[in-house]
Amino acid sequence: MTVALDKDPAGAPGAAAMAGAARPSRRGLLQGGWSRSLGLVVALAVLALVVGCSLALGARPVSFGRVWDSLIAARPTDPDAARDWSVVRSLRVPRTVLGVLVGGALGMAGTLIQGLTRNPLADPGILGVQAGAALAVVIGINSLRVQDPISFVWFGFAGAAVAGAVVYALGSLGRGGASPVKLALAGAAMSALLVALTQAVLLSDQATLNEYRFWAVGSLAGREDDVVRAVAPFIVVGALFGLNRGRSLNGLALGDDVARGLGLGLVWARISTALAIILLCGAAVAGAGPIVFVGLVIPHLARSICGPDYRWILAWSLVLAPSLLLGADTVGRLIARPGEVQVGIMTAVIGTPVFIALIRRRTLAEL
Repeated sequence: MTVALDKDPAGAPGAAAMAGAARPSRRGLLQGGWSRSLGLVVALAVLALVVGCSLALGARPVSFGRVWDSLIAARPTDPDAARDWSVVRSLRVPRTVLGVLVGGALGMAGTLIQGLTRNPLADPGILGVQAGAALAVVIGINSLRVQDPISFVWFGFAGAAVAGAVVYALGSLGRGGASPVKLALAGAAMSALLVALTQAVLLSDQATLNEYRFWAVGSLAGREDDVVRAVAPFIVVGALFGLNRGRSLNGLALGDDVARGLGLGLVWARISTALAIILLCGAAVAGAGPIVFVGLVIPHLARSICGPDYRWILAWSLVLAPSLLLGADTVGRLIARPGEVQVGIMTAVIGTPVFIALIRRRTLAEL
């Protein structure tokens, strides 16, 4: 693994090493392939612990032993144990699986977007995918009276995909093709337009607003197995595709001229990265609503740990983001029992101090 990630097949220094020399990016806390790999194993263990807490904690606490029994055994005859079995299997397992999928998708999408646009403050909303998903859901509620969460998934994904494709097409117009600046500007303009259209529909129909606001806050609550099955294929394909974009992002980080000189096909690199972003963002937003801050803070946290090599940043983001999302969701369930604070609110509350701490350690130029 060390050779594959730190050097190219010919044994020459990889693009990440040249990227680190070309721009003032600080090295991460972990140096060398073995230490990064061992650290990733520890991060996976932390994620497993967070998953266990997500299954056990909530309005009705369930012991870890009974959680395990609920996962591997049939429904028990004891009434109290049967209630715990039902809570774990019917409510918390779909919620936790969706949290892992959505968290991983948002973390990786944020890394891909920051690498594609070379913008350290970019997040999944910058390409208009969140605004596109929101408008599509609003249209579905207003025009077709859609109320089923599984229908929100398909409307949201379709809207995100269309918005992302339009933004990329607009950013590709003119000389130079889809440059980072043009993509960011096209995404900002499209997001403003889509948000305005969404607000116009919501203000004209109170019933649509009432139905939409529960989805728009960003939540894992109330999502059942059918929602997980609907978004999982898109997230898995997008994650596998995104993991292979690390070398391309390392080349793009050097600038277009240097990347072209190294033999990188800029058009394919940007189109393939944008496709992975659309798959990941579209499915995540469709499944759980527009959850903020995960796609912004996780890439910076991963970079501070493993350094500037995007091949490692993508892998770390895929593991760290679900831990943040599920941790925030679990805390939201505990602090307002028997109710809960939606995860879209909790990620902002938890993510803000983390991001401020990272910013204090590094300047924006270093990020």
